[in-house]
Amino acid sequence: MGAMSANGDSEKHLSIFERYLSLWVVLCMAAGTAIGYLSPGTAKLLSRFTYAQISIPVAVLIWAMIYPMMVQIDFSSILNVGKNPRGIVVTTVSNWVIKPFTMFLFASLFLKFIFSASISPELAQQYLAGTILLGAAPCTAMVFVWSYLADGDPAYTLVQVAINDLIILVAYAPIVMFLLGVSNIIVPYDTVILSVVLFVVIPLAGGWISRVQLLKRKGPVWFETVFLKKLGNVTIVSLLATLVIIFIFQGQTIIGNPVHILLIAIPLTIQTYFIFAFSYGWSWLWRLRFPVAAPAGFIAASNFFELAVAVAIALFGLNSGAALATVVGVLEEVPIMLSLVWIAKKTKAWVDRREATGQVAIEEGRA
Repeated sequence: MGAMSANGDSEKHLSIFERYLSLWVVLCMAAGTAIGYLSPGTAKLLSRFTYAQISIPVAVLIWAMIYPMMVQIDFSSILNVGKNPRGIVVTTVSNWVIKPFTMFLFASLFLKFIFSASISPELAQQYLAGTILLGAAPCTAMVFVWSYLADGDPAYTLVQVAINDLIILVAYAPIVMFLLGVSNIIVPYDTVILSVVLFVVIPLAGGWISRVQLLKRKGPVWFETVFLKKLGNVTIVSLLATLVIIFIFQGQTIIGNPVHILLIAIPLTIQTYFIFAFSYGWSWLWRLRFPVAAPAGFIAASNFFELAVAVAIALFGLNSGAALATVVGVLEEVPIMLSLVWIAKKTKAWVDRREATGQVAIEEGRA
């Protein structure tokens, strides 16, 4: 984060909530942990407000997190998918063919083998489940921020996000079920489907319908400058409130195993840099323009952690290791992604030079 502040981009474009998200996350984790440890009765009280193993307060907060993202997506942008077909191939393959499985491999290697002396087999299974839920959920909203900071192509980024939102509808549950099954973690398939319906289909449909109606009745200027502005920090505030509740349930676990947060963060960090290098490097090899190559790397590296948190809670509960693992993903998201923005901008000349030599070769071939 310090590297980004040197050129002023992060301070100029990120809101105070976004800029210091990791700090707010740590403070909420500390507050929730303290409440859960010092007042165990709070967790019991919150447990009363559940239906079908889903916490009603958390479900409401998660909808408040996800809806503002979904209402921003213009699905008509998919009509422009043919303008950068190779960029879309990089994004789709990286997100859905490579990323879930490399996340599974890195997490399994570290949590079940390298750290086996520090993490019990039962907790390792739960942490692995959380990383699987993260790895199968590519970024939706925050990628706009990373792309903007790195001077990415906003139209292309919008197409990426719209396509990934639609793929999530059909691919998320099967990939999660497959990898959980490989890990010998048995969860009901109908619960996974219900989670996708609750936390993807409903907010996605609600966002699309309200977007169409508001644009029709109020116009794009009001929609962009008034409505979206009012929604501005709803997602992050809801996320932080959710984290407090999660850590009220995690209080005893964290006090007993404080080093586990660091151990979970190690494979998540390695995975993030690896998949960025894969996507960004592939874009470089294909001589893609930097405004296309940069967001292709960002959308693969970042995660739709709101969905992962929601599904972890629905499948395993608020006090589960899976929920804790998804929250660690939230904790490290901003500083790591800001470092990747810095890396992208530092290597922009390499990508531009590669793309330029490709164009020269094409022109010479035509001649």
